[in-house]
Amino acid sequence: MKAAQITGYGDAPAVLRINDVDRPAPGPGEVLVAVEASSVNGLDTIVRAGGLRIVTGRRFPIGVGLDFAGVVAAAGADVRDHRVGDRVWGTVPPLKRRAVGPAAEYVLVGADRIGPVPAGISSAEAASLVVAGTTALTALRDTLRFTSGERLLVRGAAGGVGTAAVQLAHAMGGHVTALARGRHAEALRALGADEVFDYGVTAPDGIGPFDVILDTVGSGLHGYRRRLTRNGRMATIALSASSVAAIAVSTVHGARRIRTLSSDPDAAVLRALAGHVASGGLRPVVDSVYPLADIAAAHQAFERGGVVGKQVVTVSGT
Repeated sequence: MKAAQITGYGDAPAVLRINDVDRPAPGPGEVLVAVEASSVNGLDTIVRAGGLRIVTGRRFPIGVGLDFAGVVAAAGADVRDHRVGDRVWGTVPPLKRRAVGPAAEYVLVGADRIGPVPAGISSAEAASLVVAGTTALTALRDTLRFTSGERLLVRGAAGGVGTAAVQLAHAMGGHVTALARGRHAEALRALGADEVFDYGVTAPDGIGPFDVILDTVGSGLHGYRRRLTRNGRMATIALSASSVAAIAVSTVHGARRIRTLSSDPDAAVLRALAGHVASGGLRPVVDSVYPLADIAAAHQAFERGGVVGKQVVTVSGT
């Protein structure tokens, strides 16, 4: 089978290759999924650039991708909930080193890490929602405990997690303020944002206050944390040297500290996400679609930014 692999750390065109690898067979508790689409996520580009080499090491090749949508091609003998031919979506463990990831013709995954694709969306659309949607849902529902009537700021609102968070918070009955590039204002209002501010011209002290802040950027966190109400909560999904330092310093503020989270969804979270899609509260936002052979271009587009939604890589089907 064909699989995208990292052959060394560096820029996408230099180190991403489509290689021929052996097609795996599922063992107990595993399913083999014929991948139809995968998406590009921040962790993918960080791993490829060597930002997590302390975890991923220096043995190559390294598999590419976190999420996928496709069709069950084979199942282990003890798998009961999934049958060959089922349309499914899911993820692989985010920090487990592997030679083949979801950016491949087939991916091997635990049966507890997949769920049925919601009806009415394509595999490319489904792939765009898996990591982005579950991250936004986990952040709002579990980490920040966002409730109806609260005022939310989504920083980096035009990205994959941001567009999902805007929609979910709107569906939950919140007042949503989006911070993004000014040219994305119309698209974000269409997704449910009540207000949109251009981060290039609006300073933190020019907006707010907010009950909840969800950050996807990672810089300038202290300035935004000061915009919280007395019982406000803030979380970031962007980890860097500066954001880790800001998170550590913020612990002195107790409940108003800056929290962090990552998404590693199980089948229950995927079911919850599918429910939001089925109810109309969440829809896919796909910026661009690339064939597997052009995955390096998809990585470059992600790193350039300035888009609304996700970059998706199609492997087979749609």
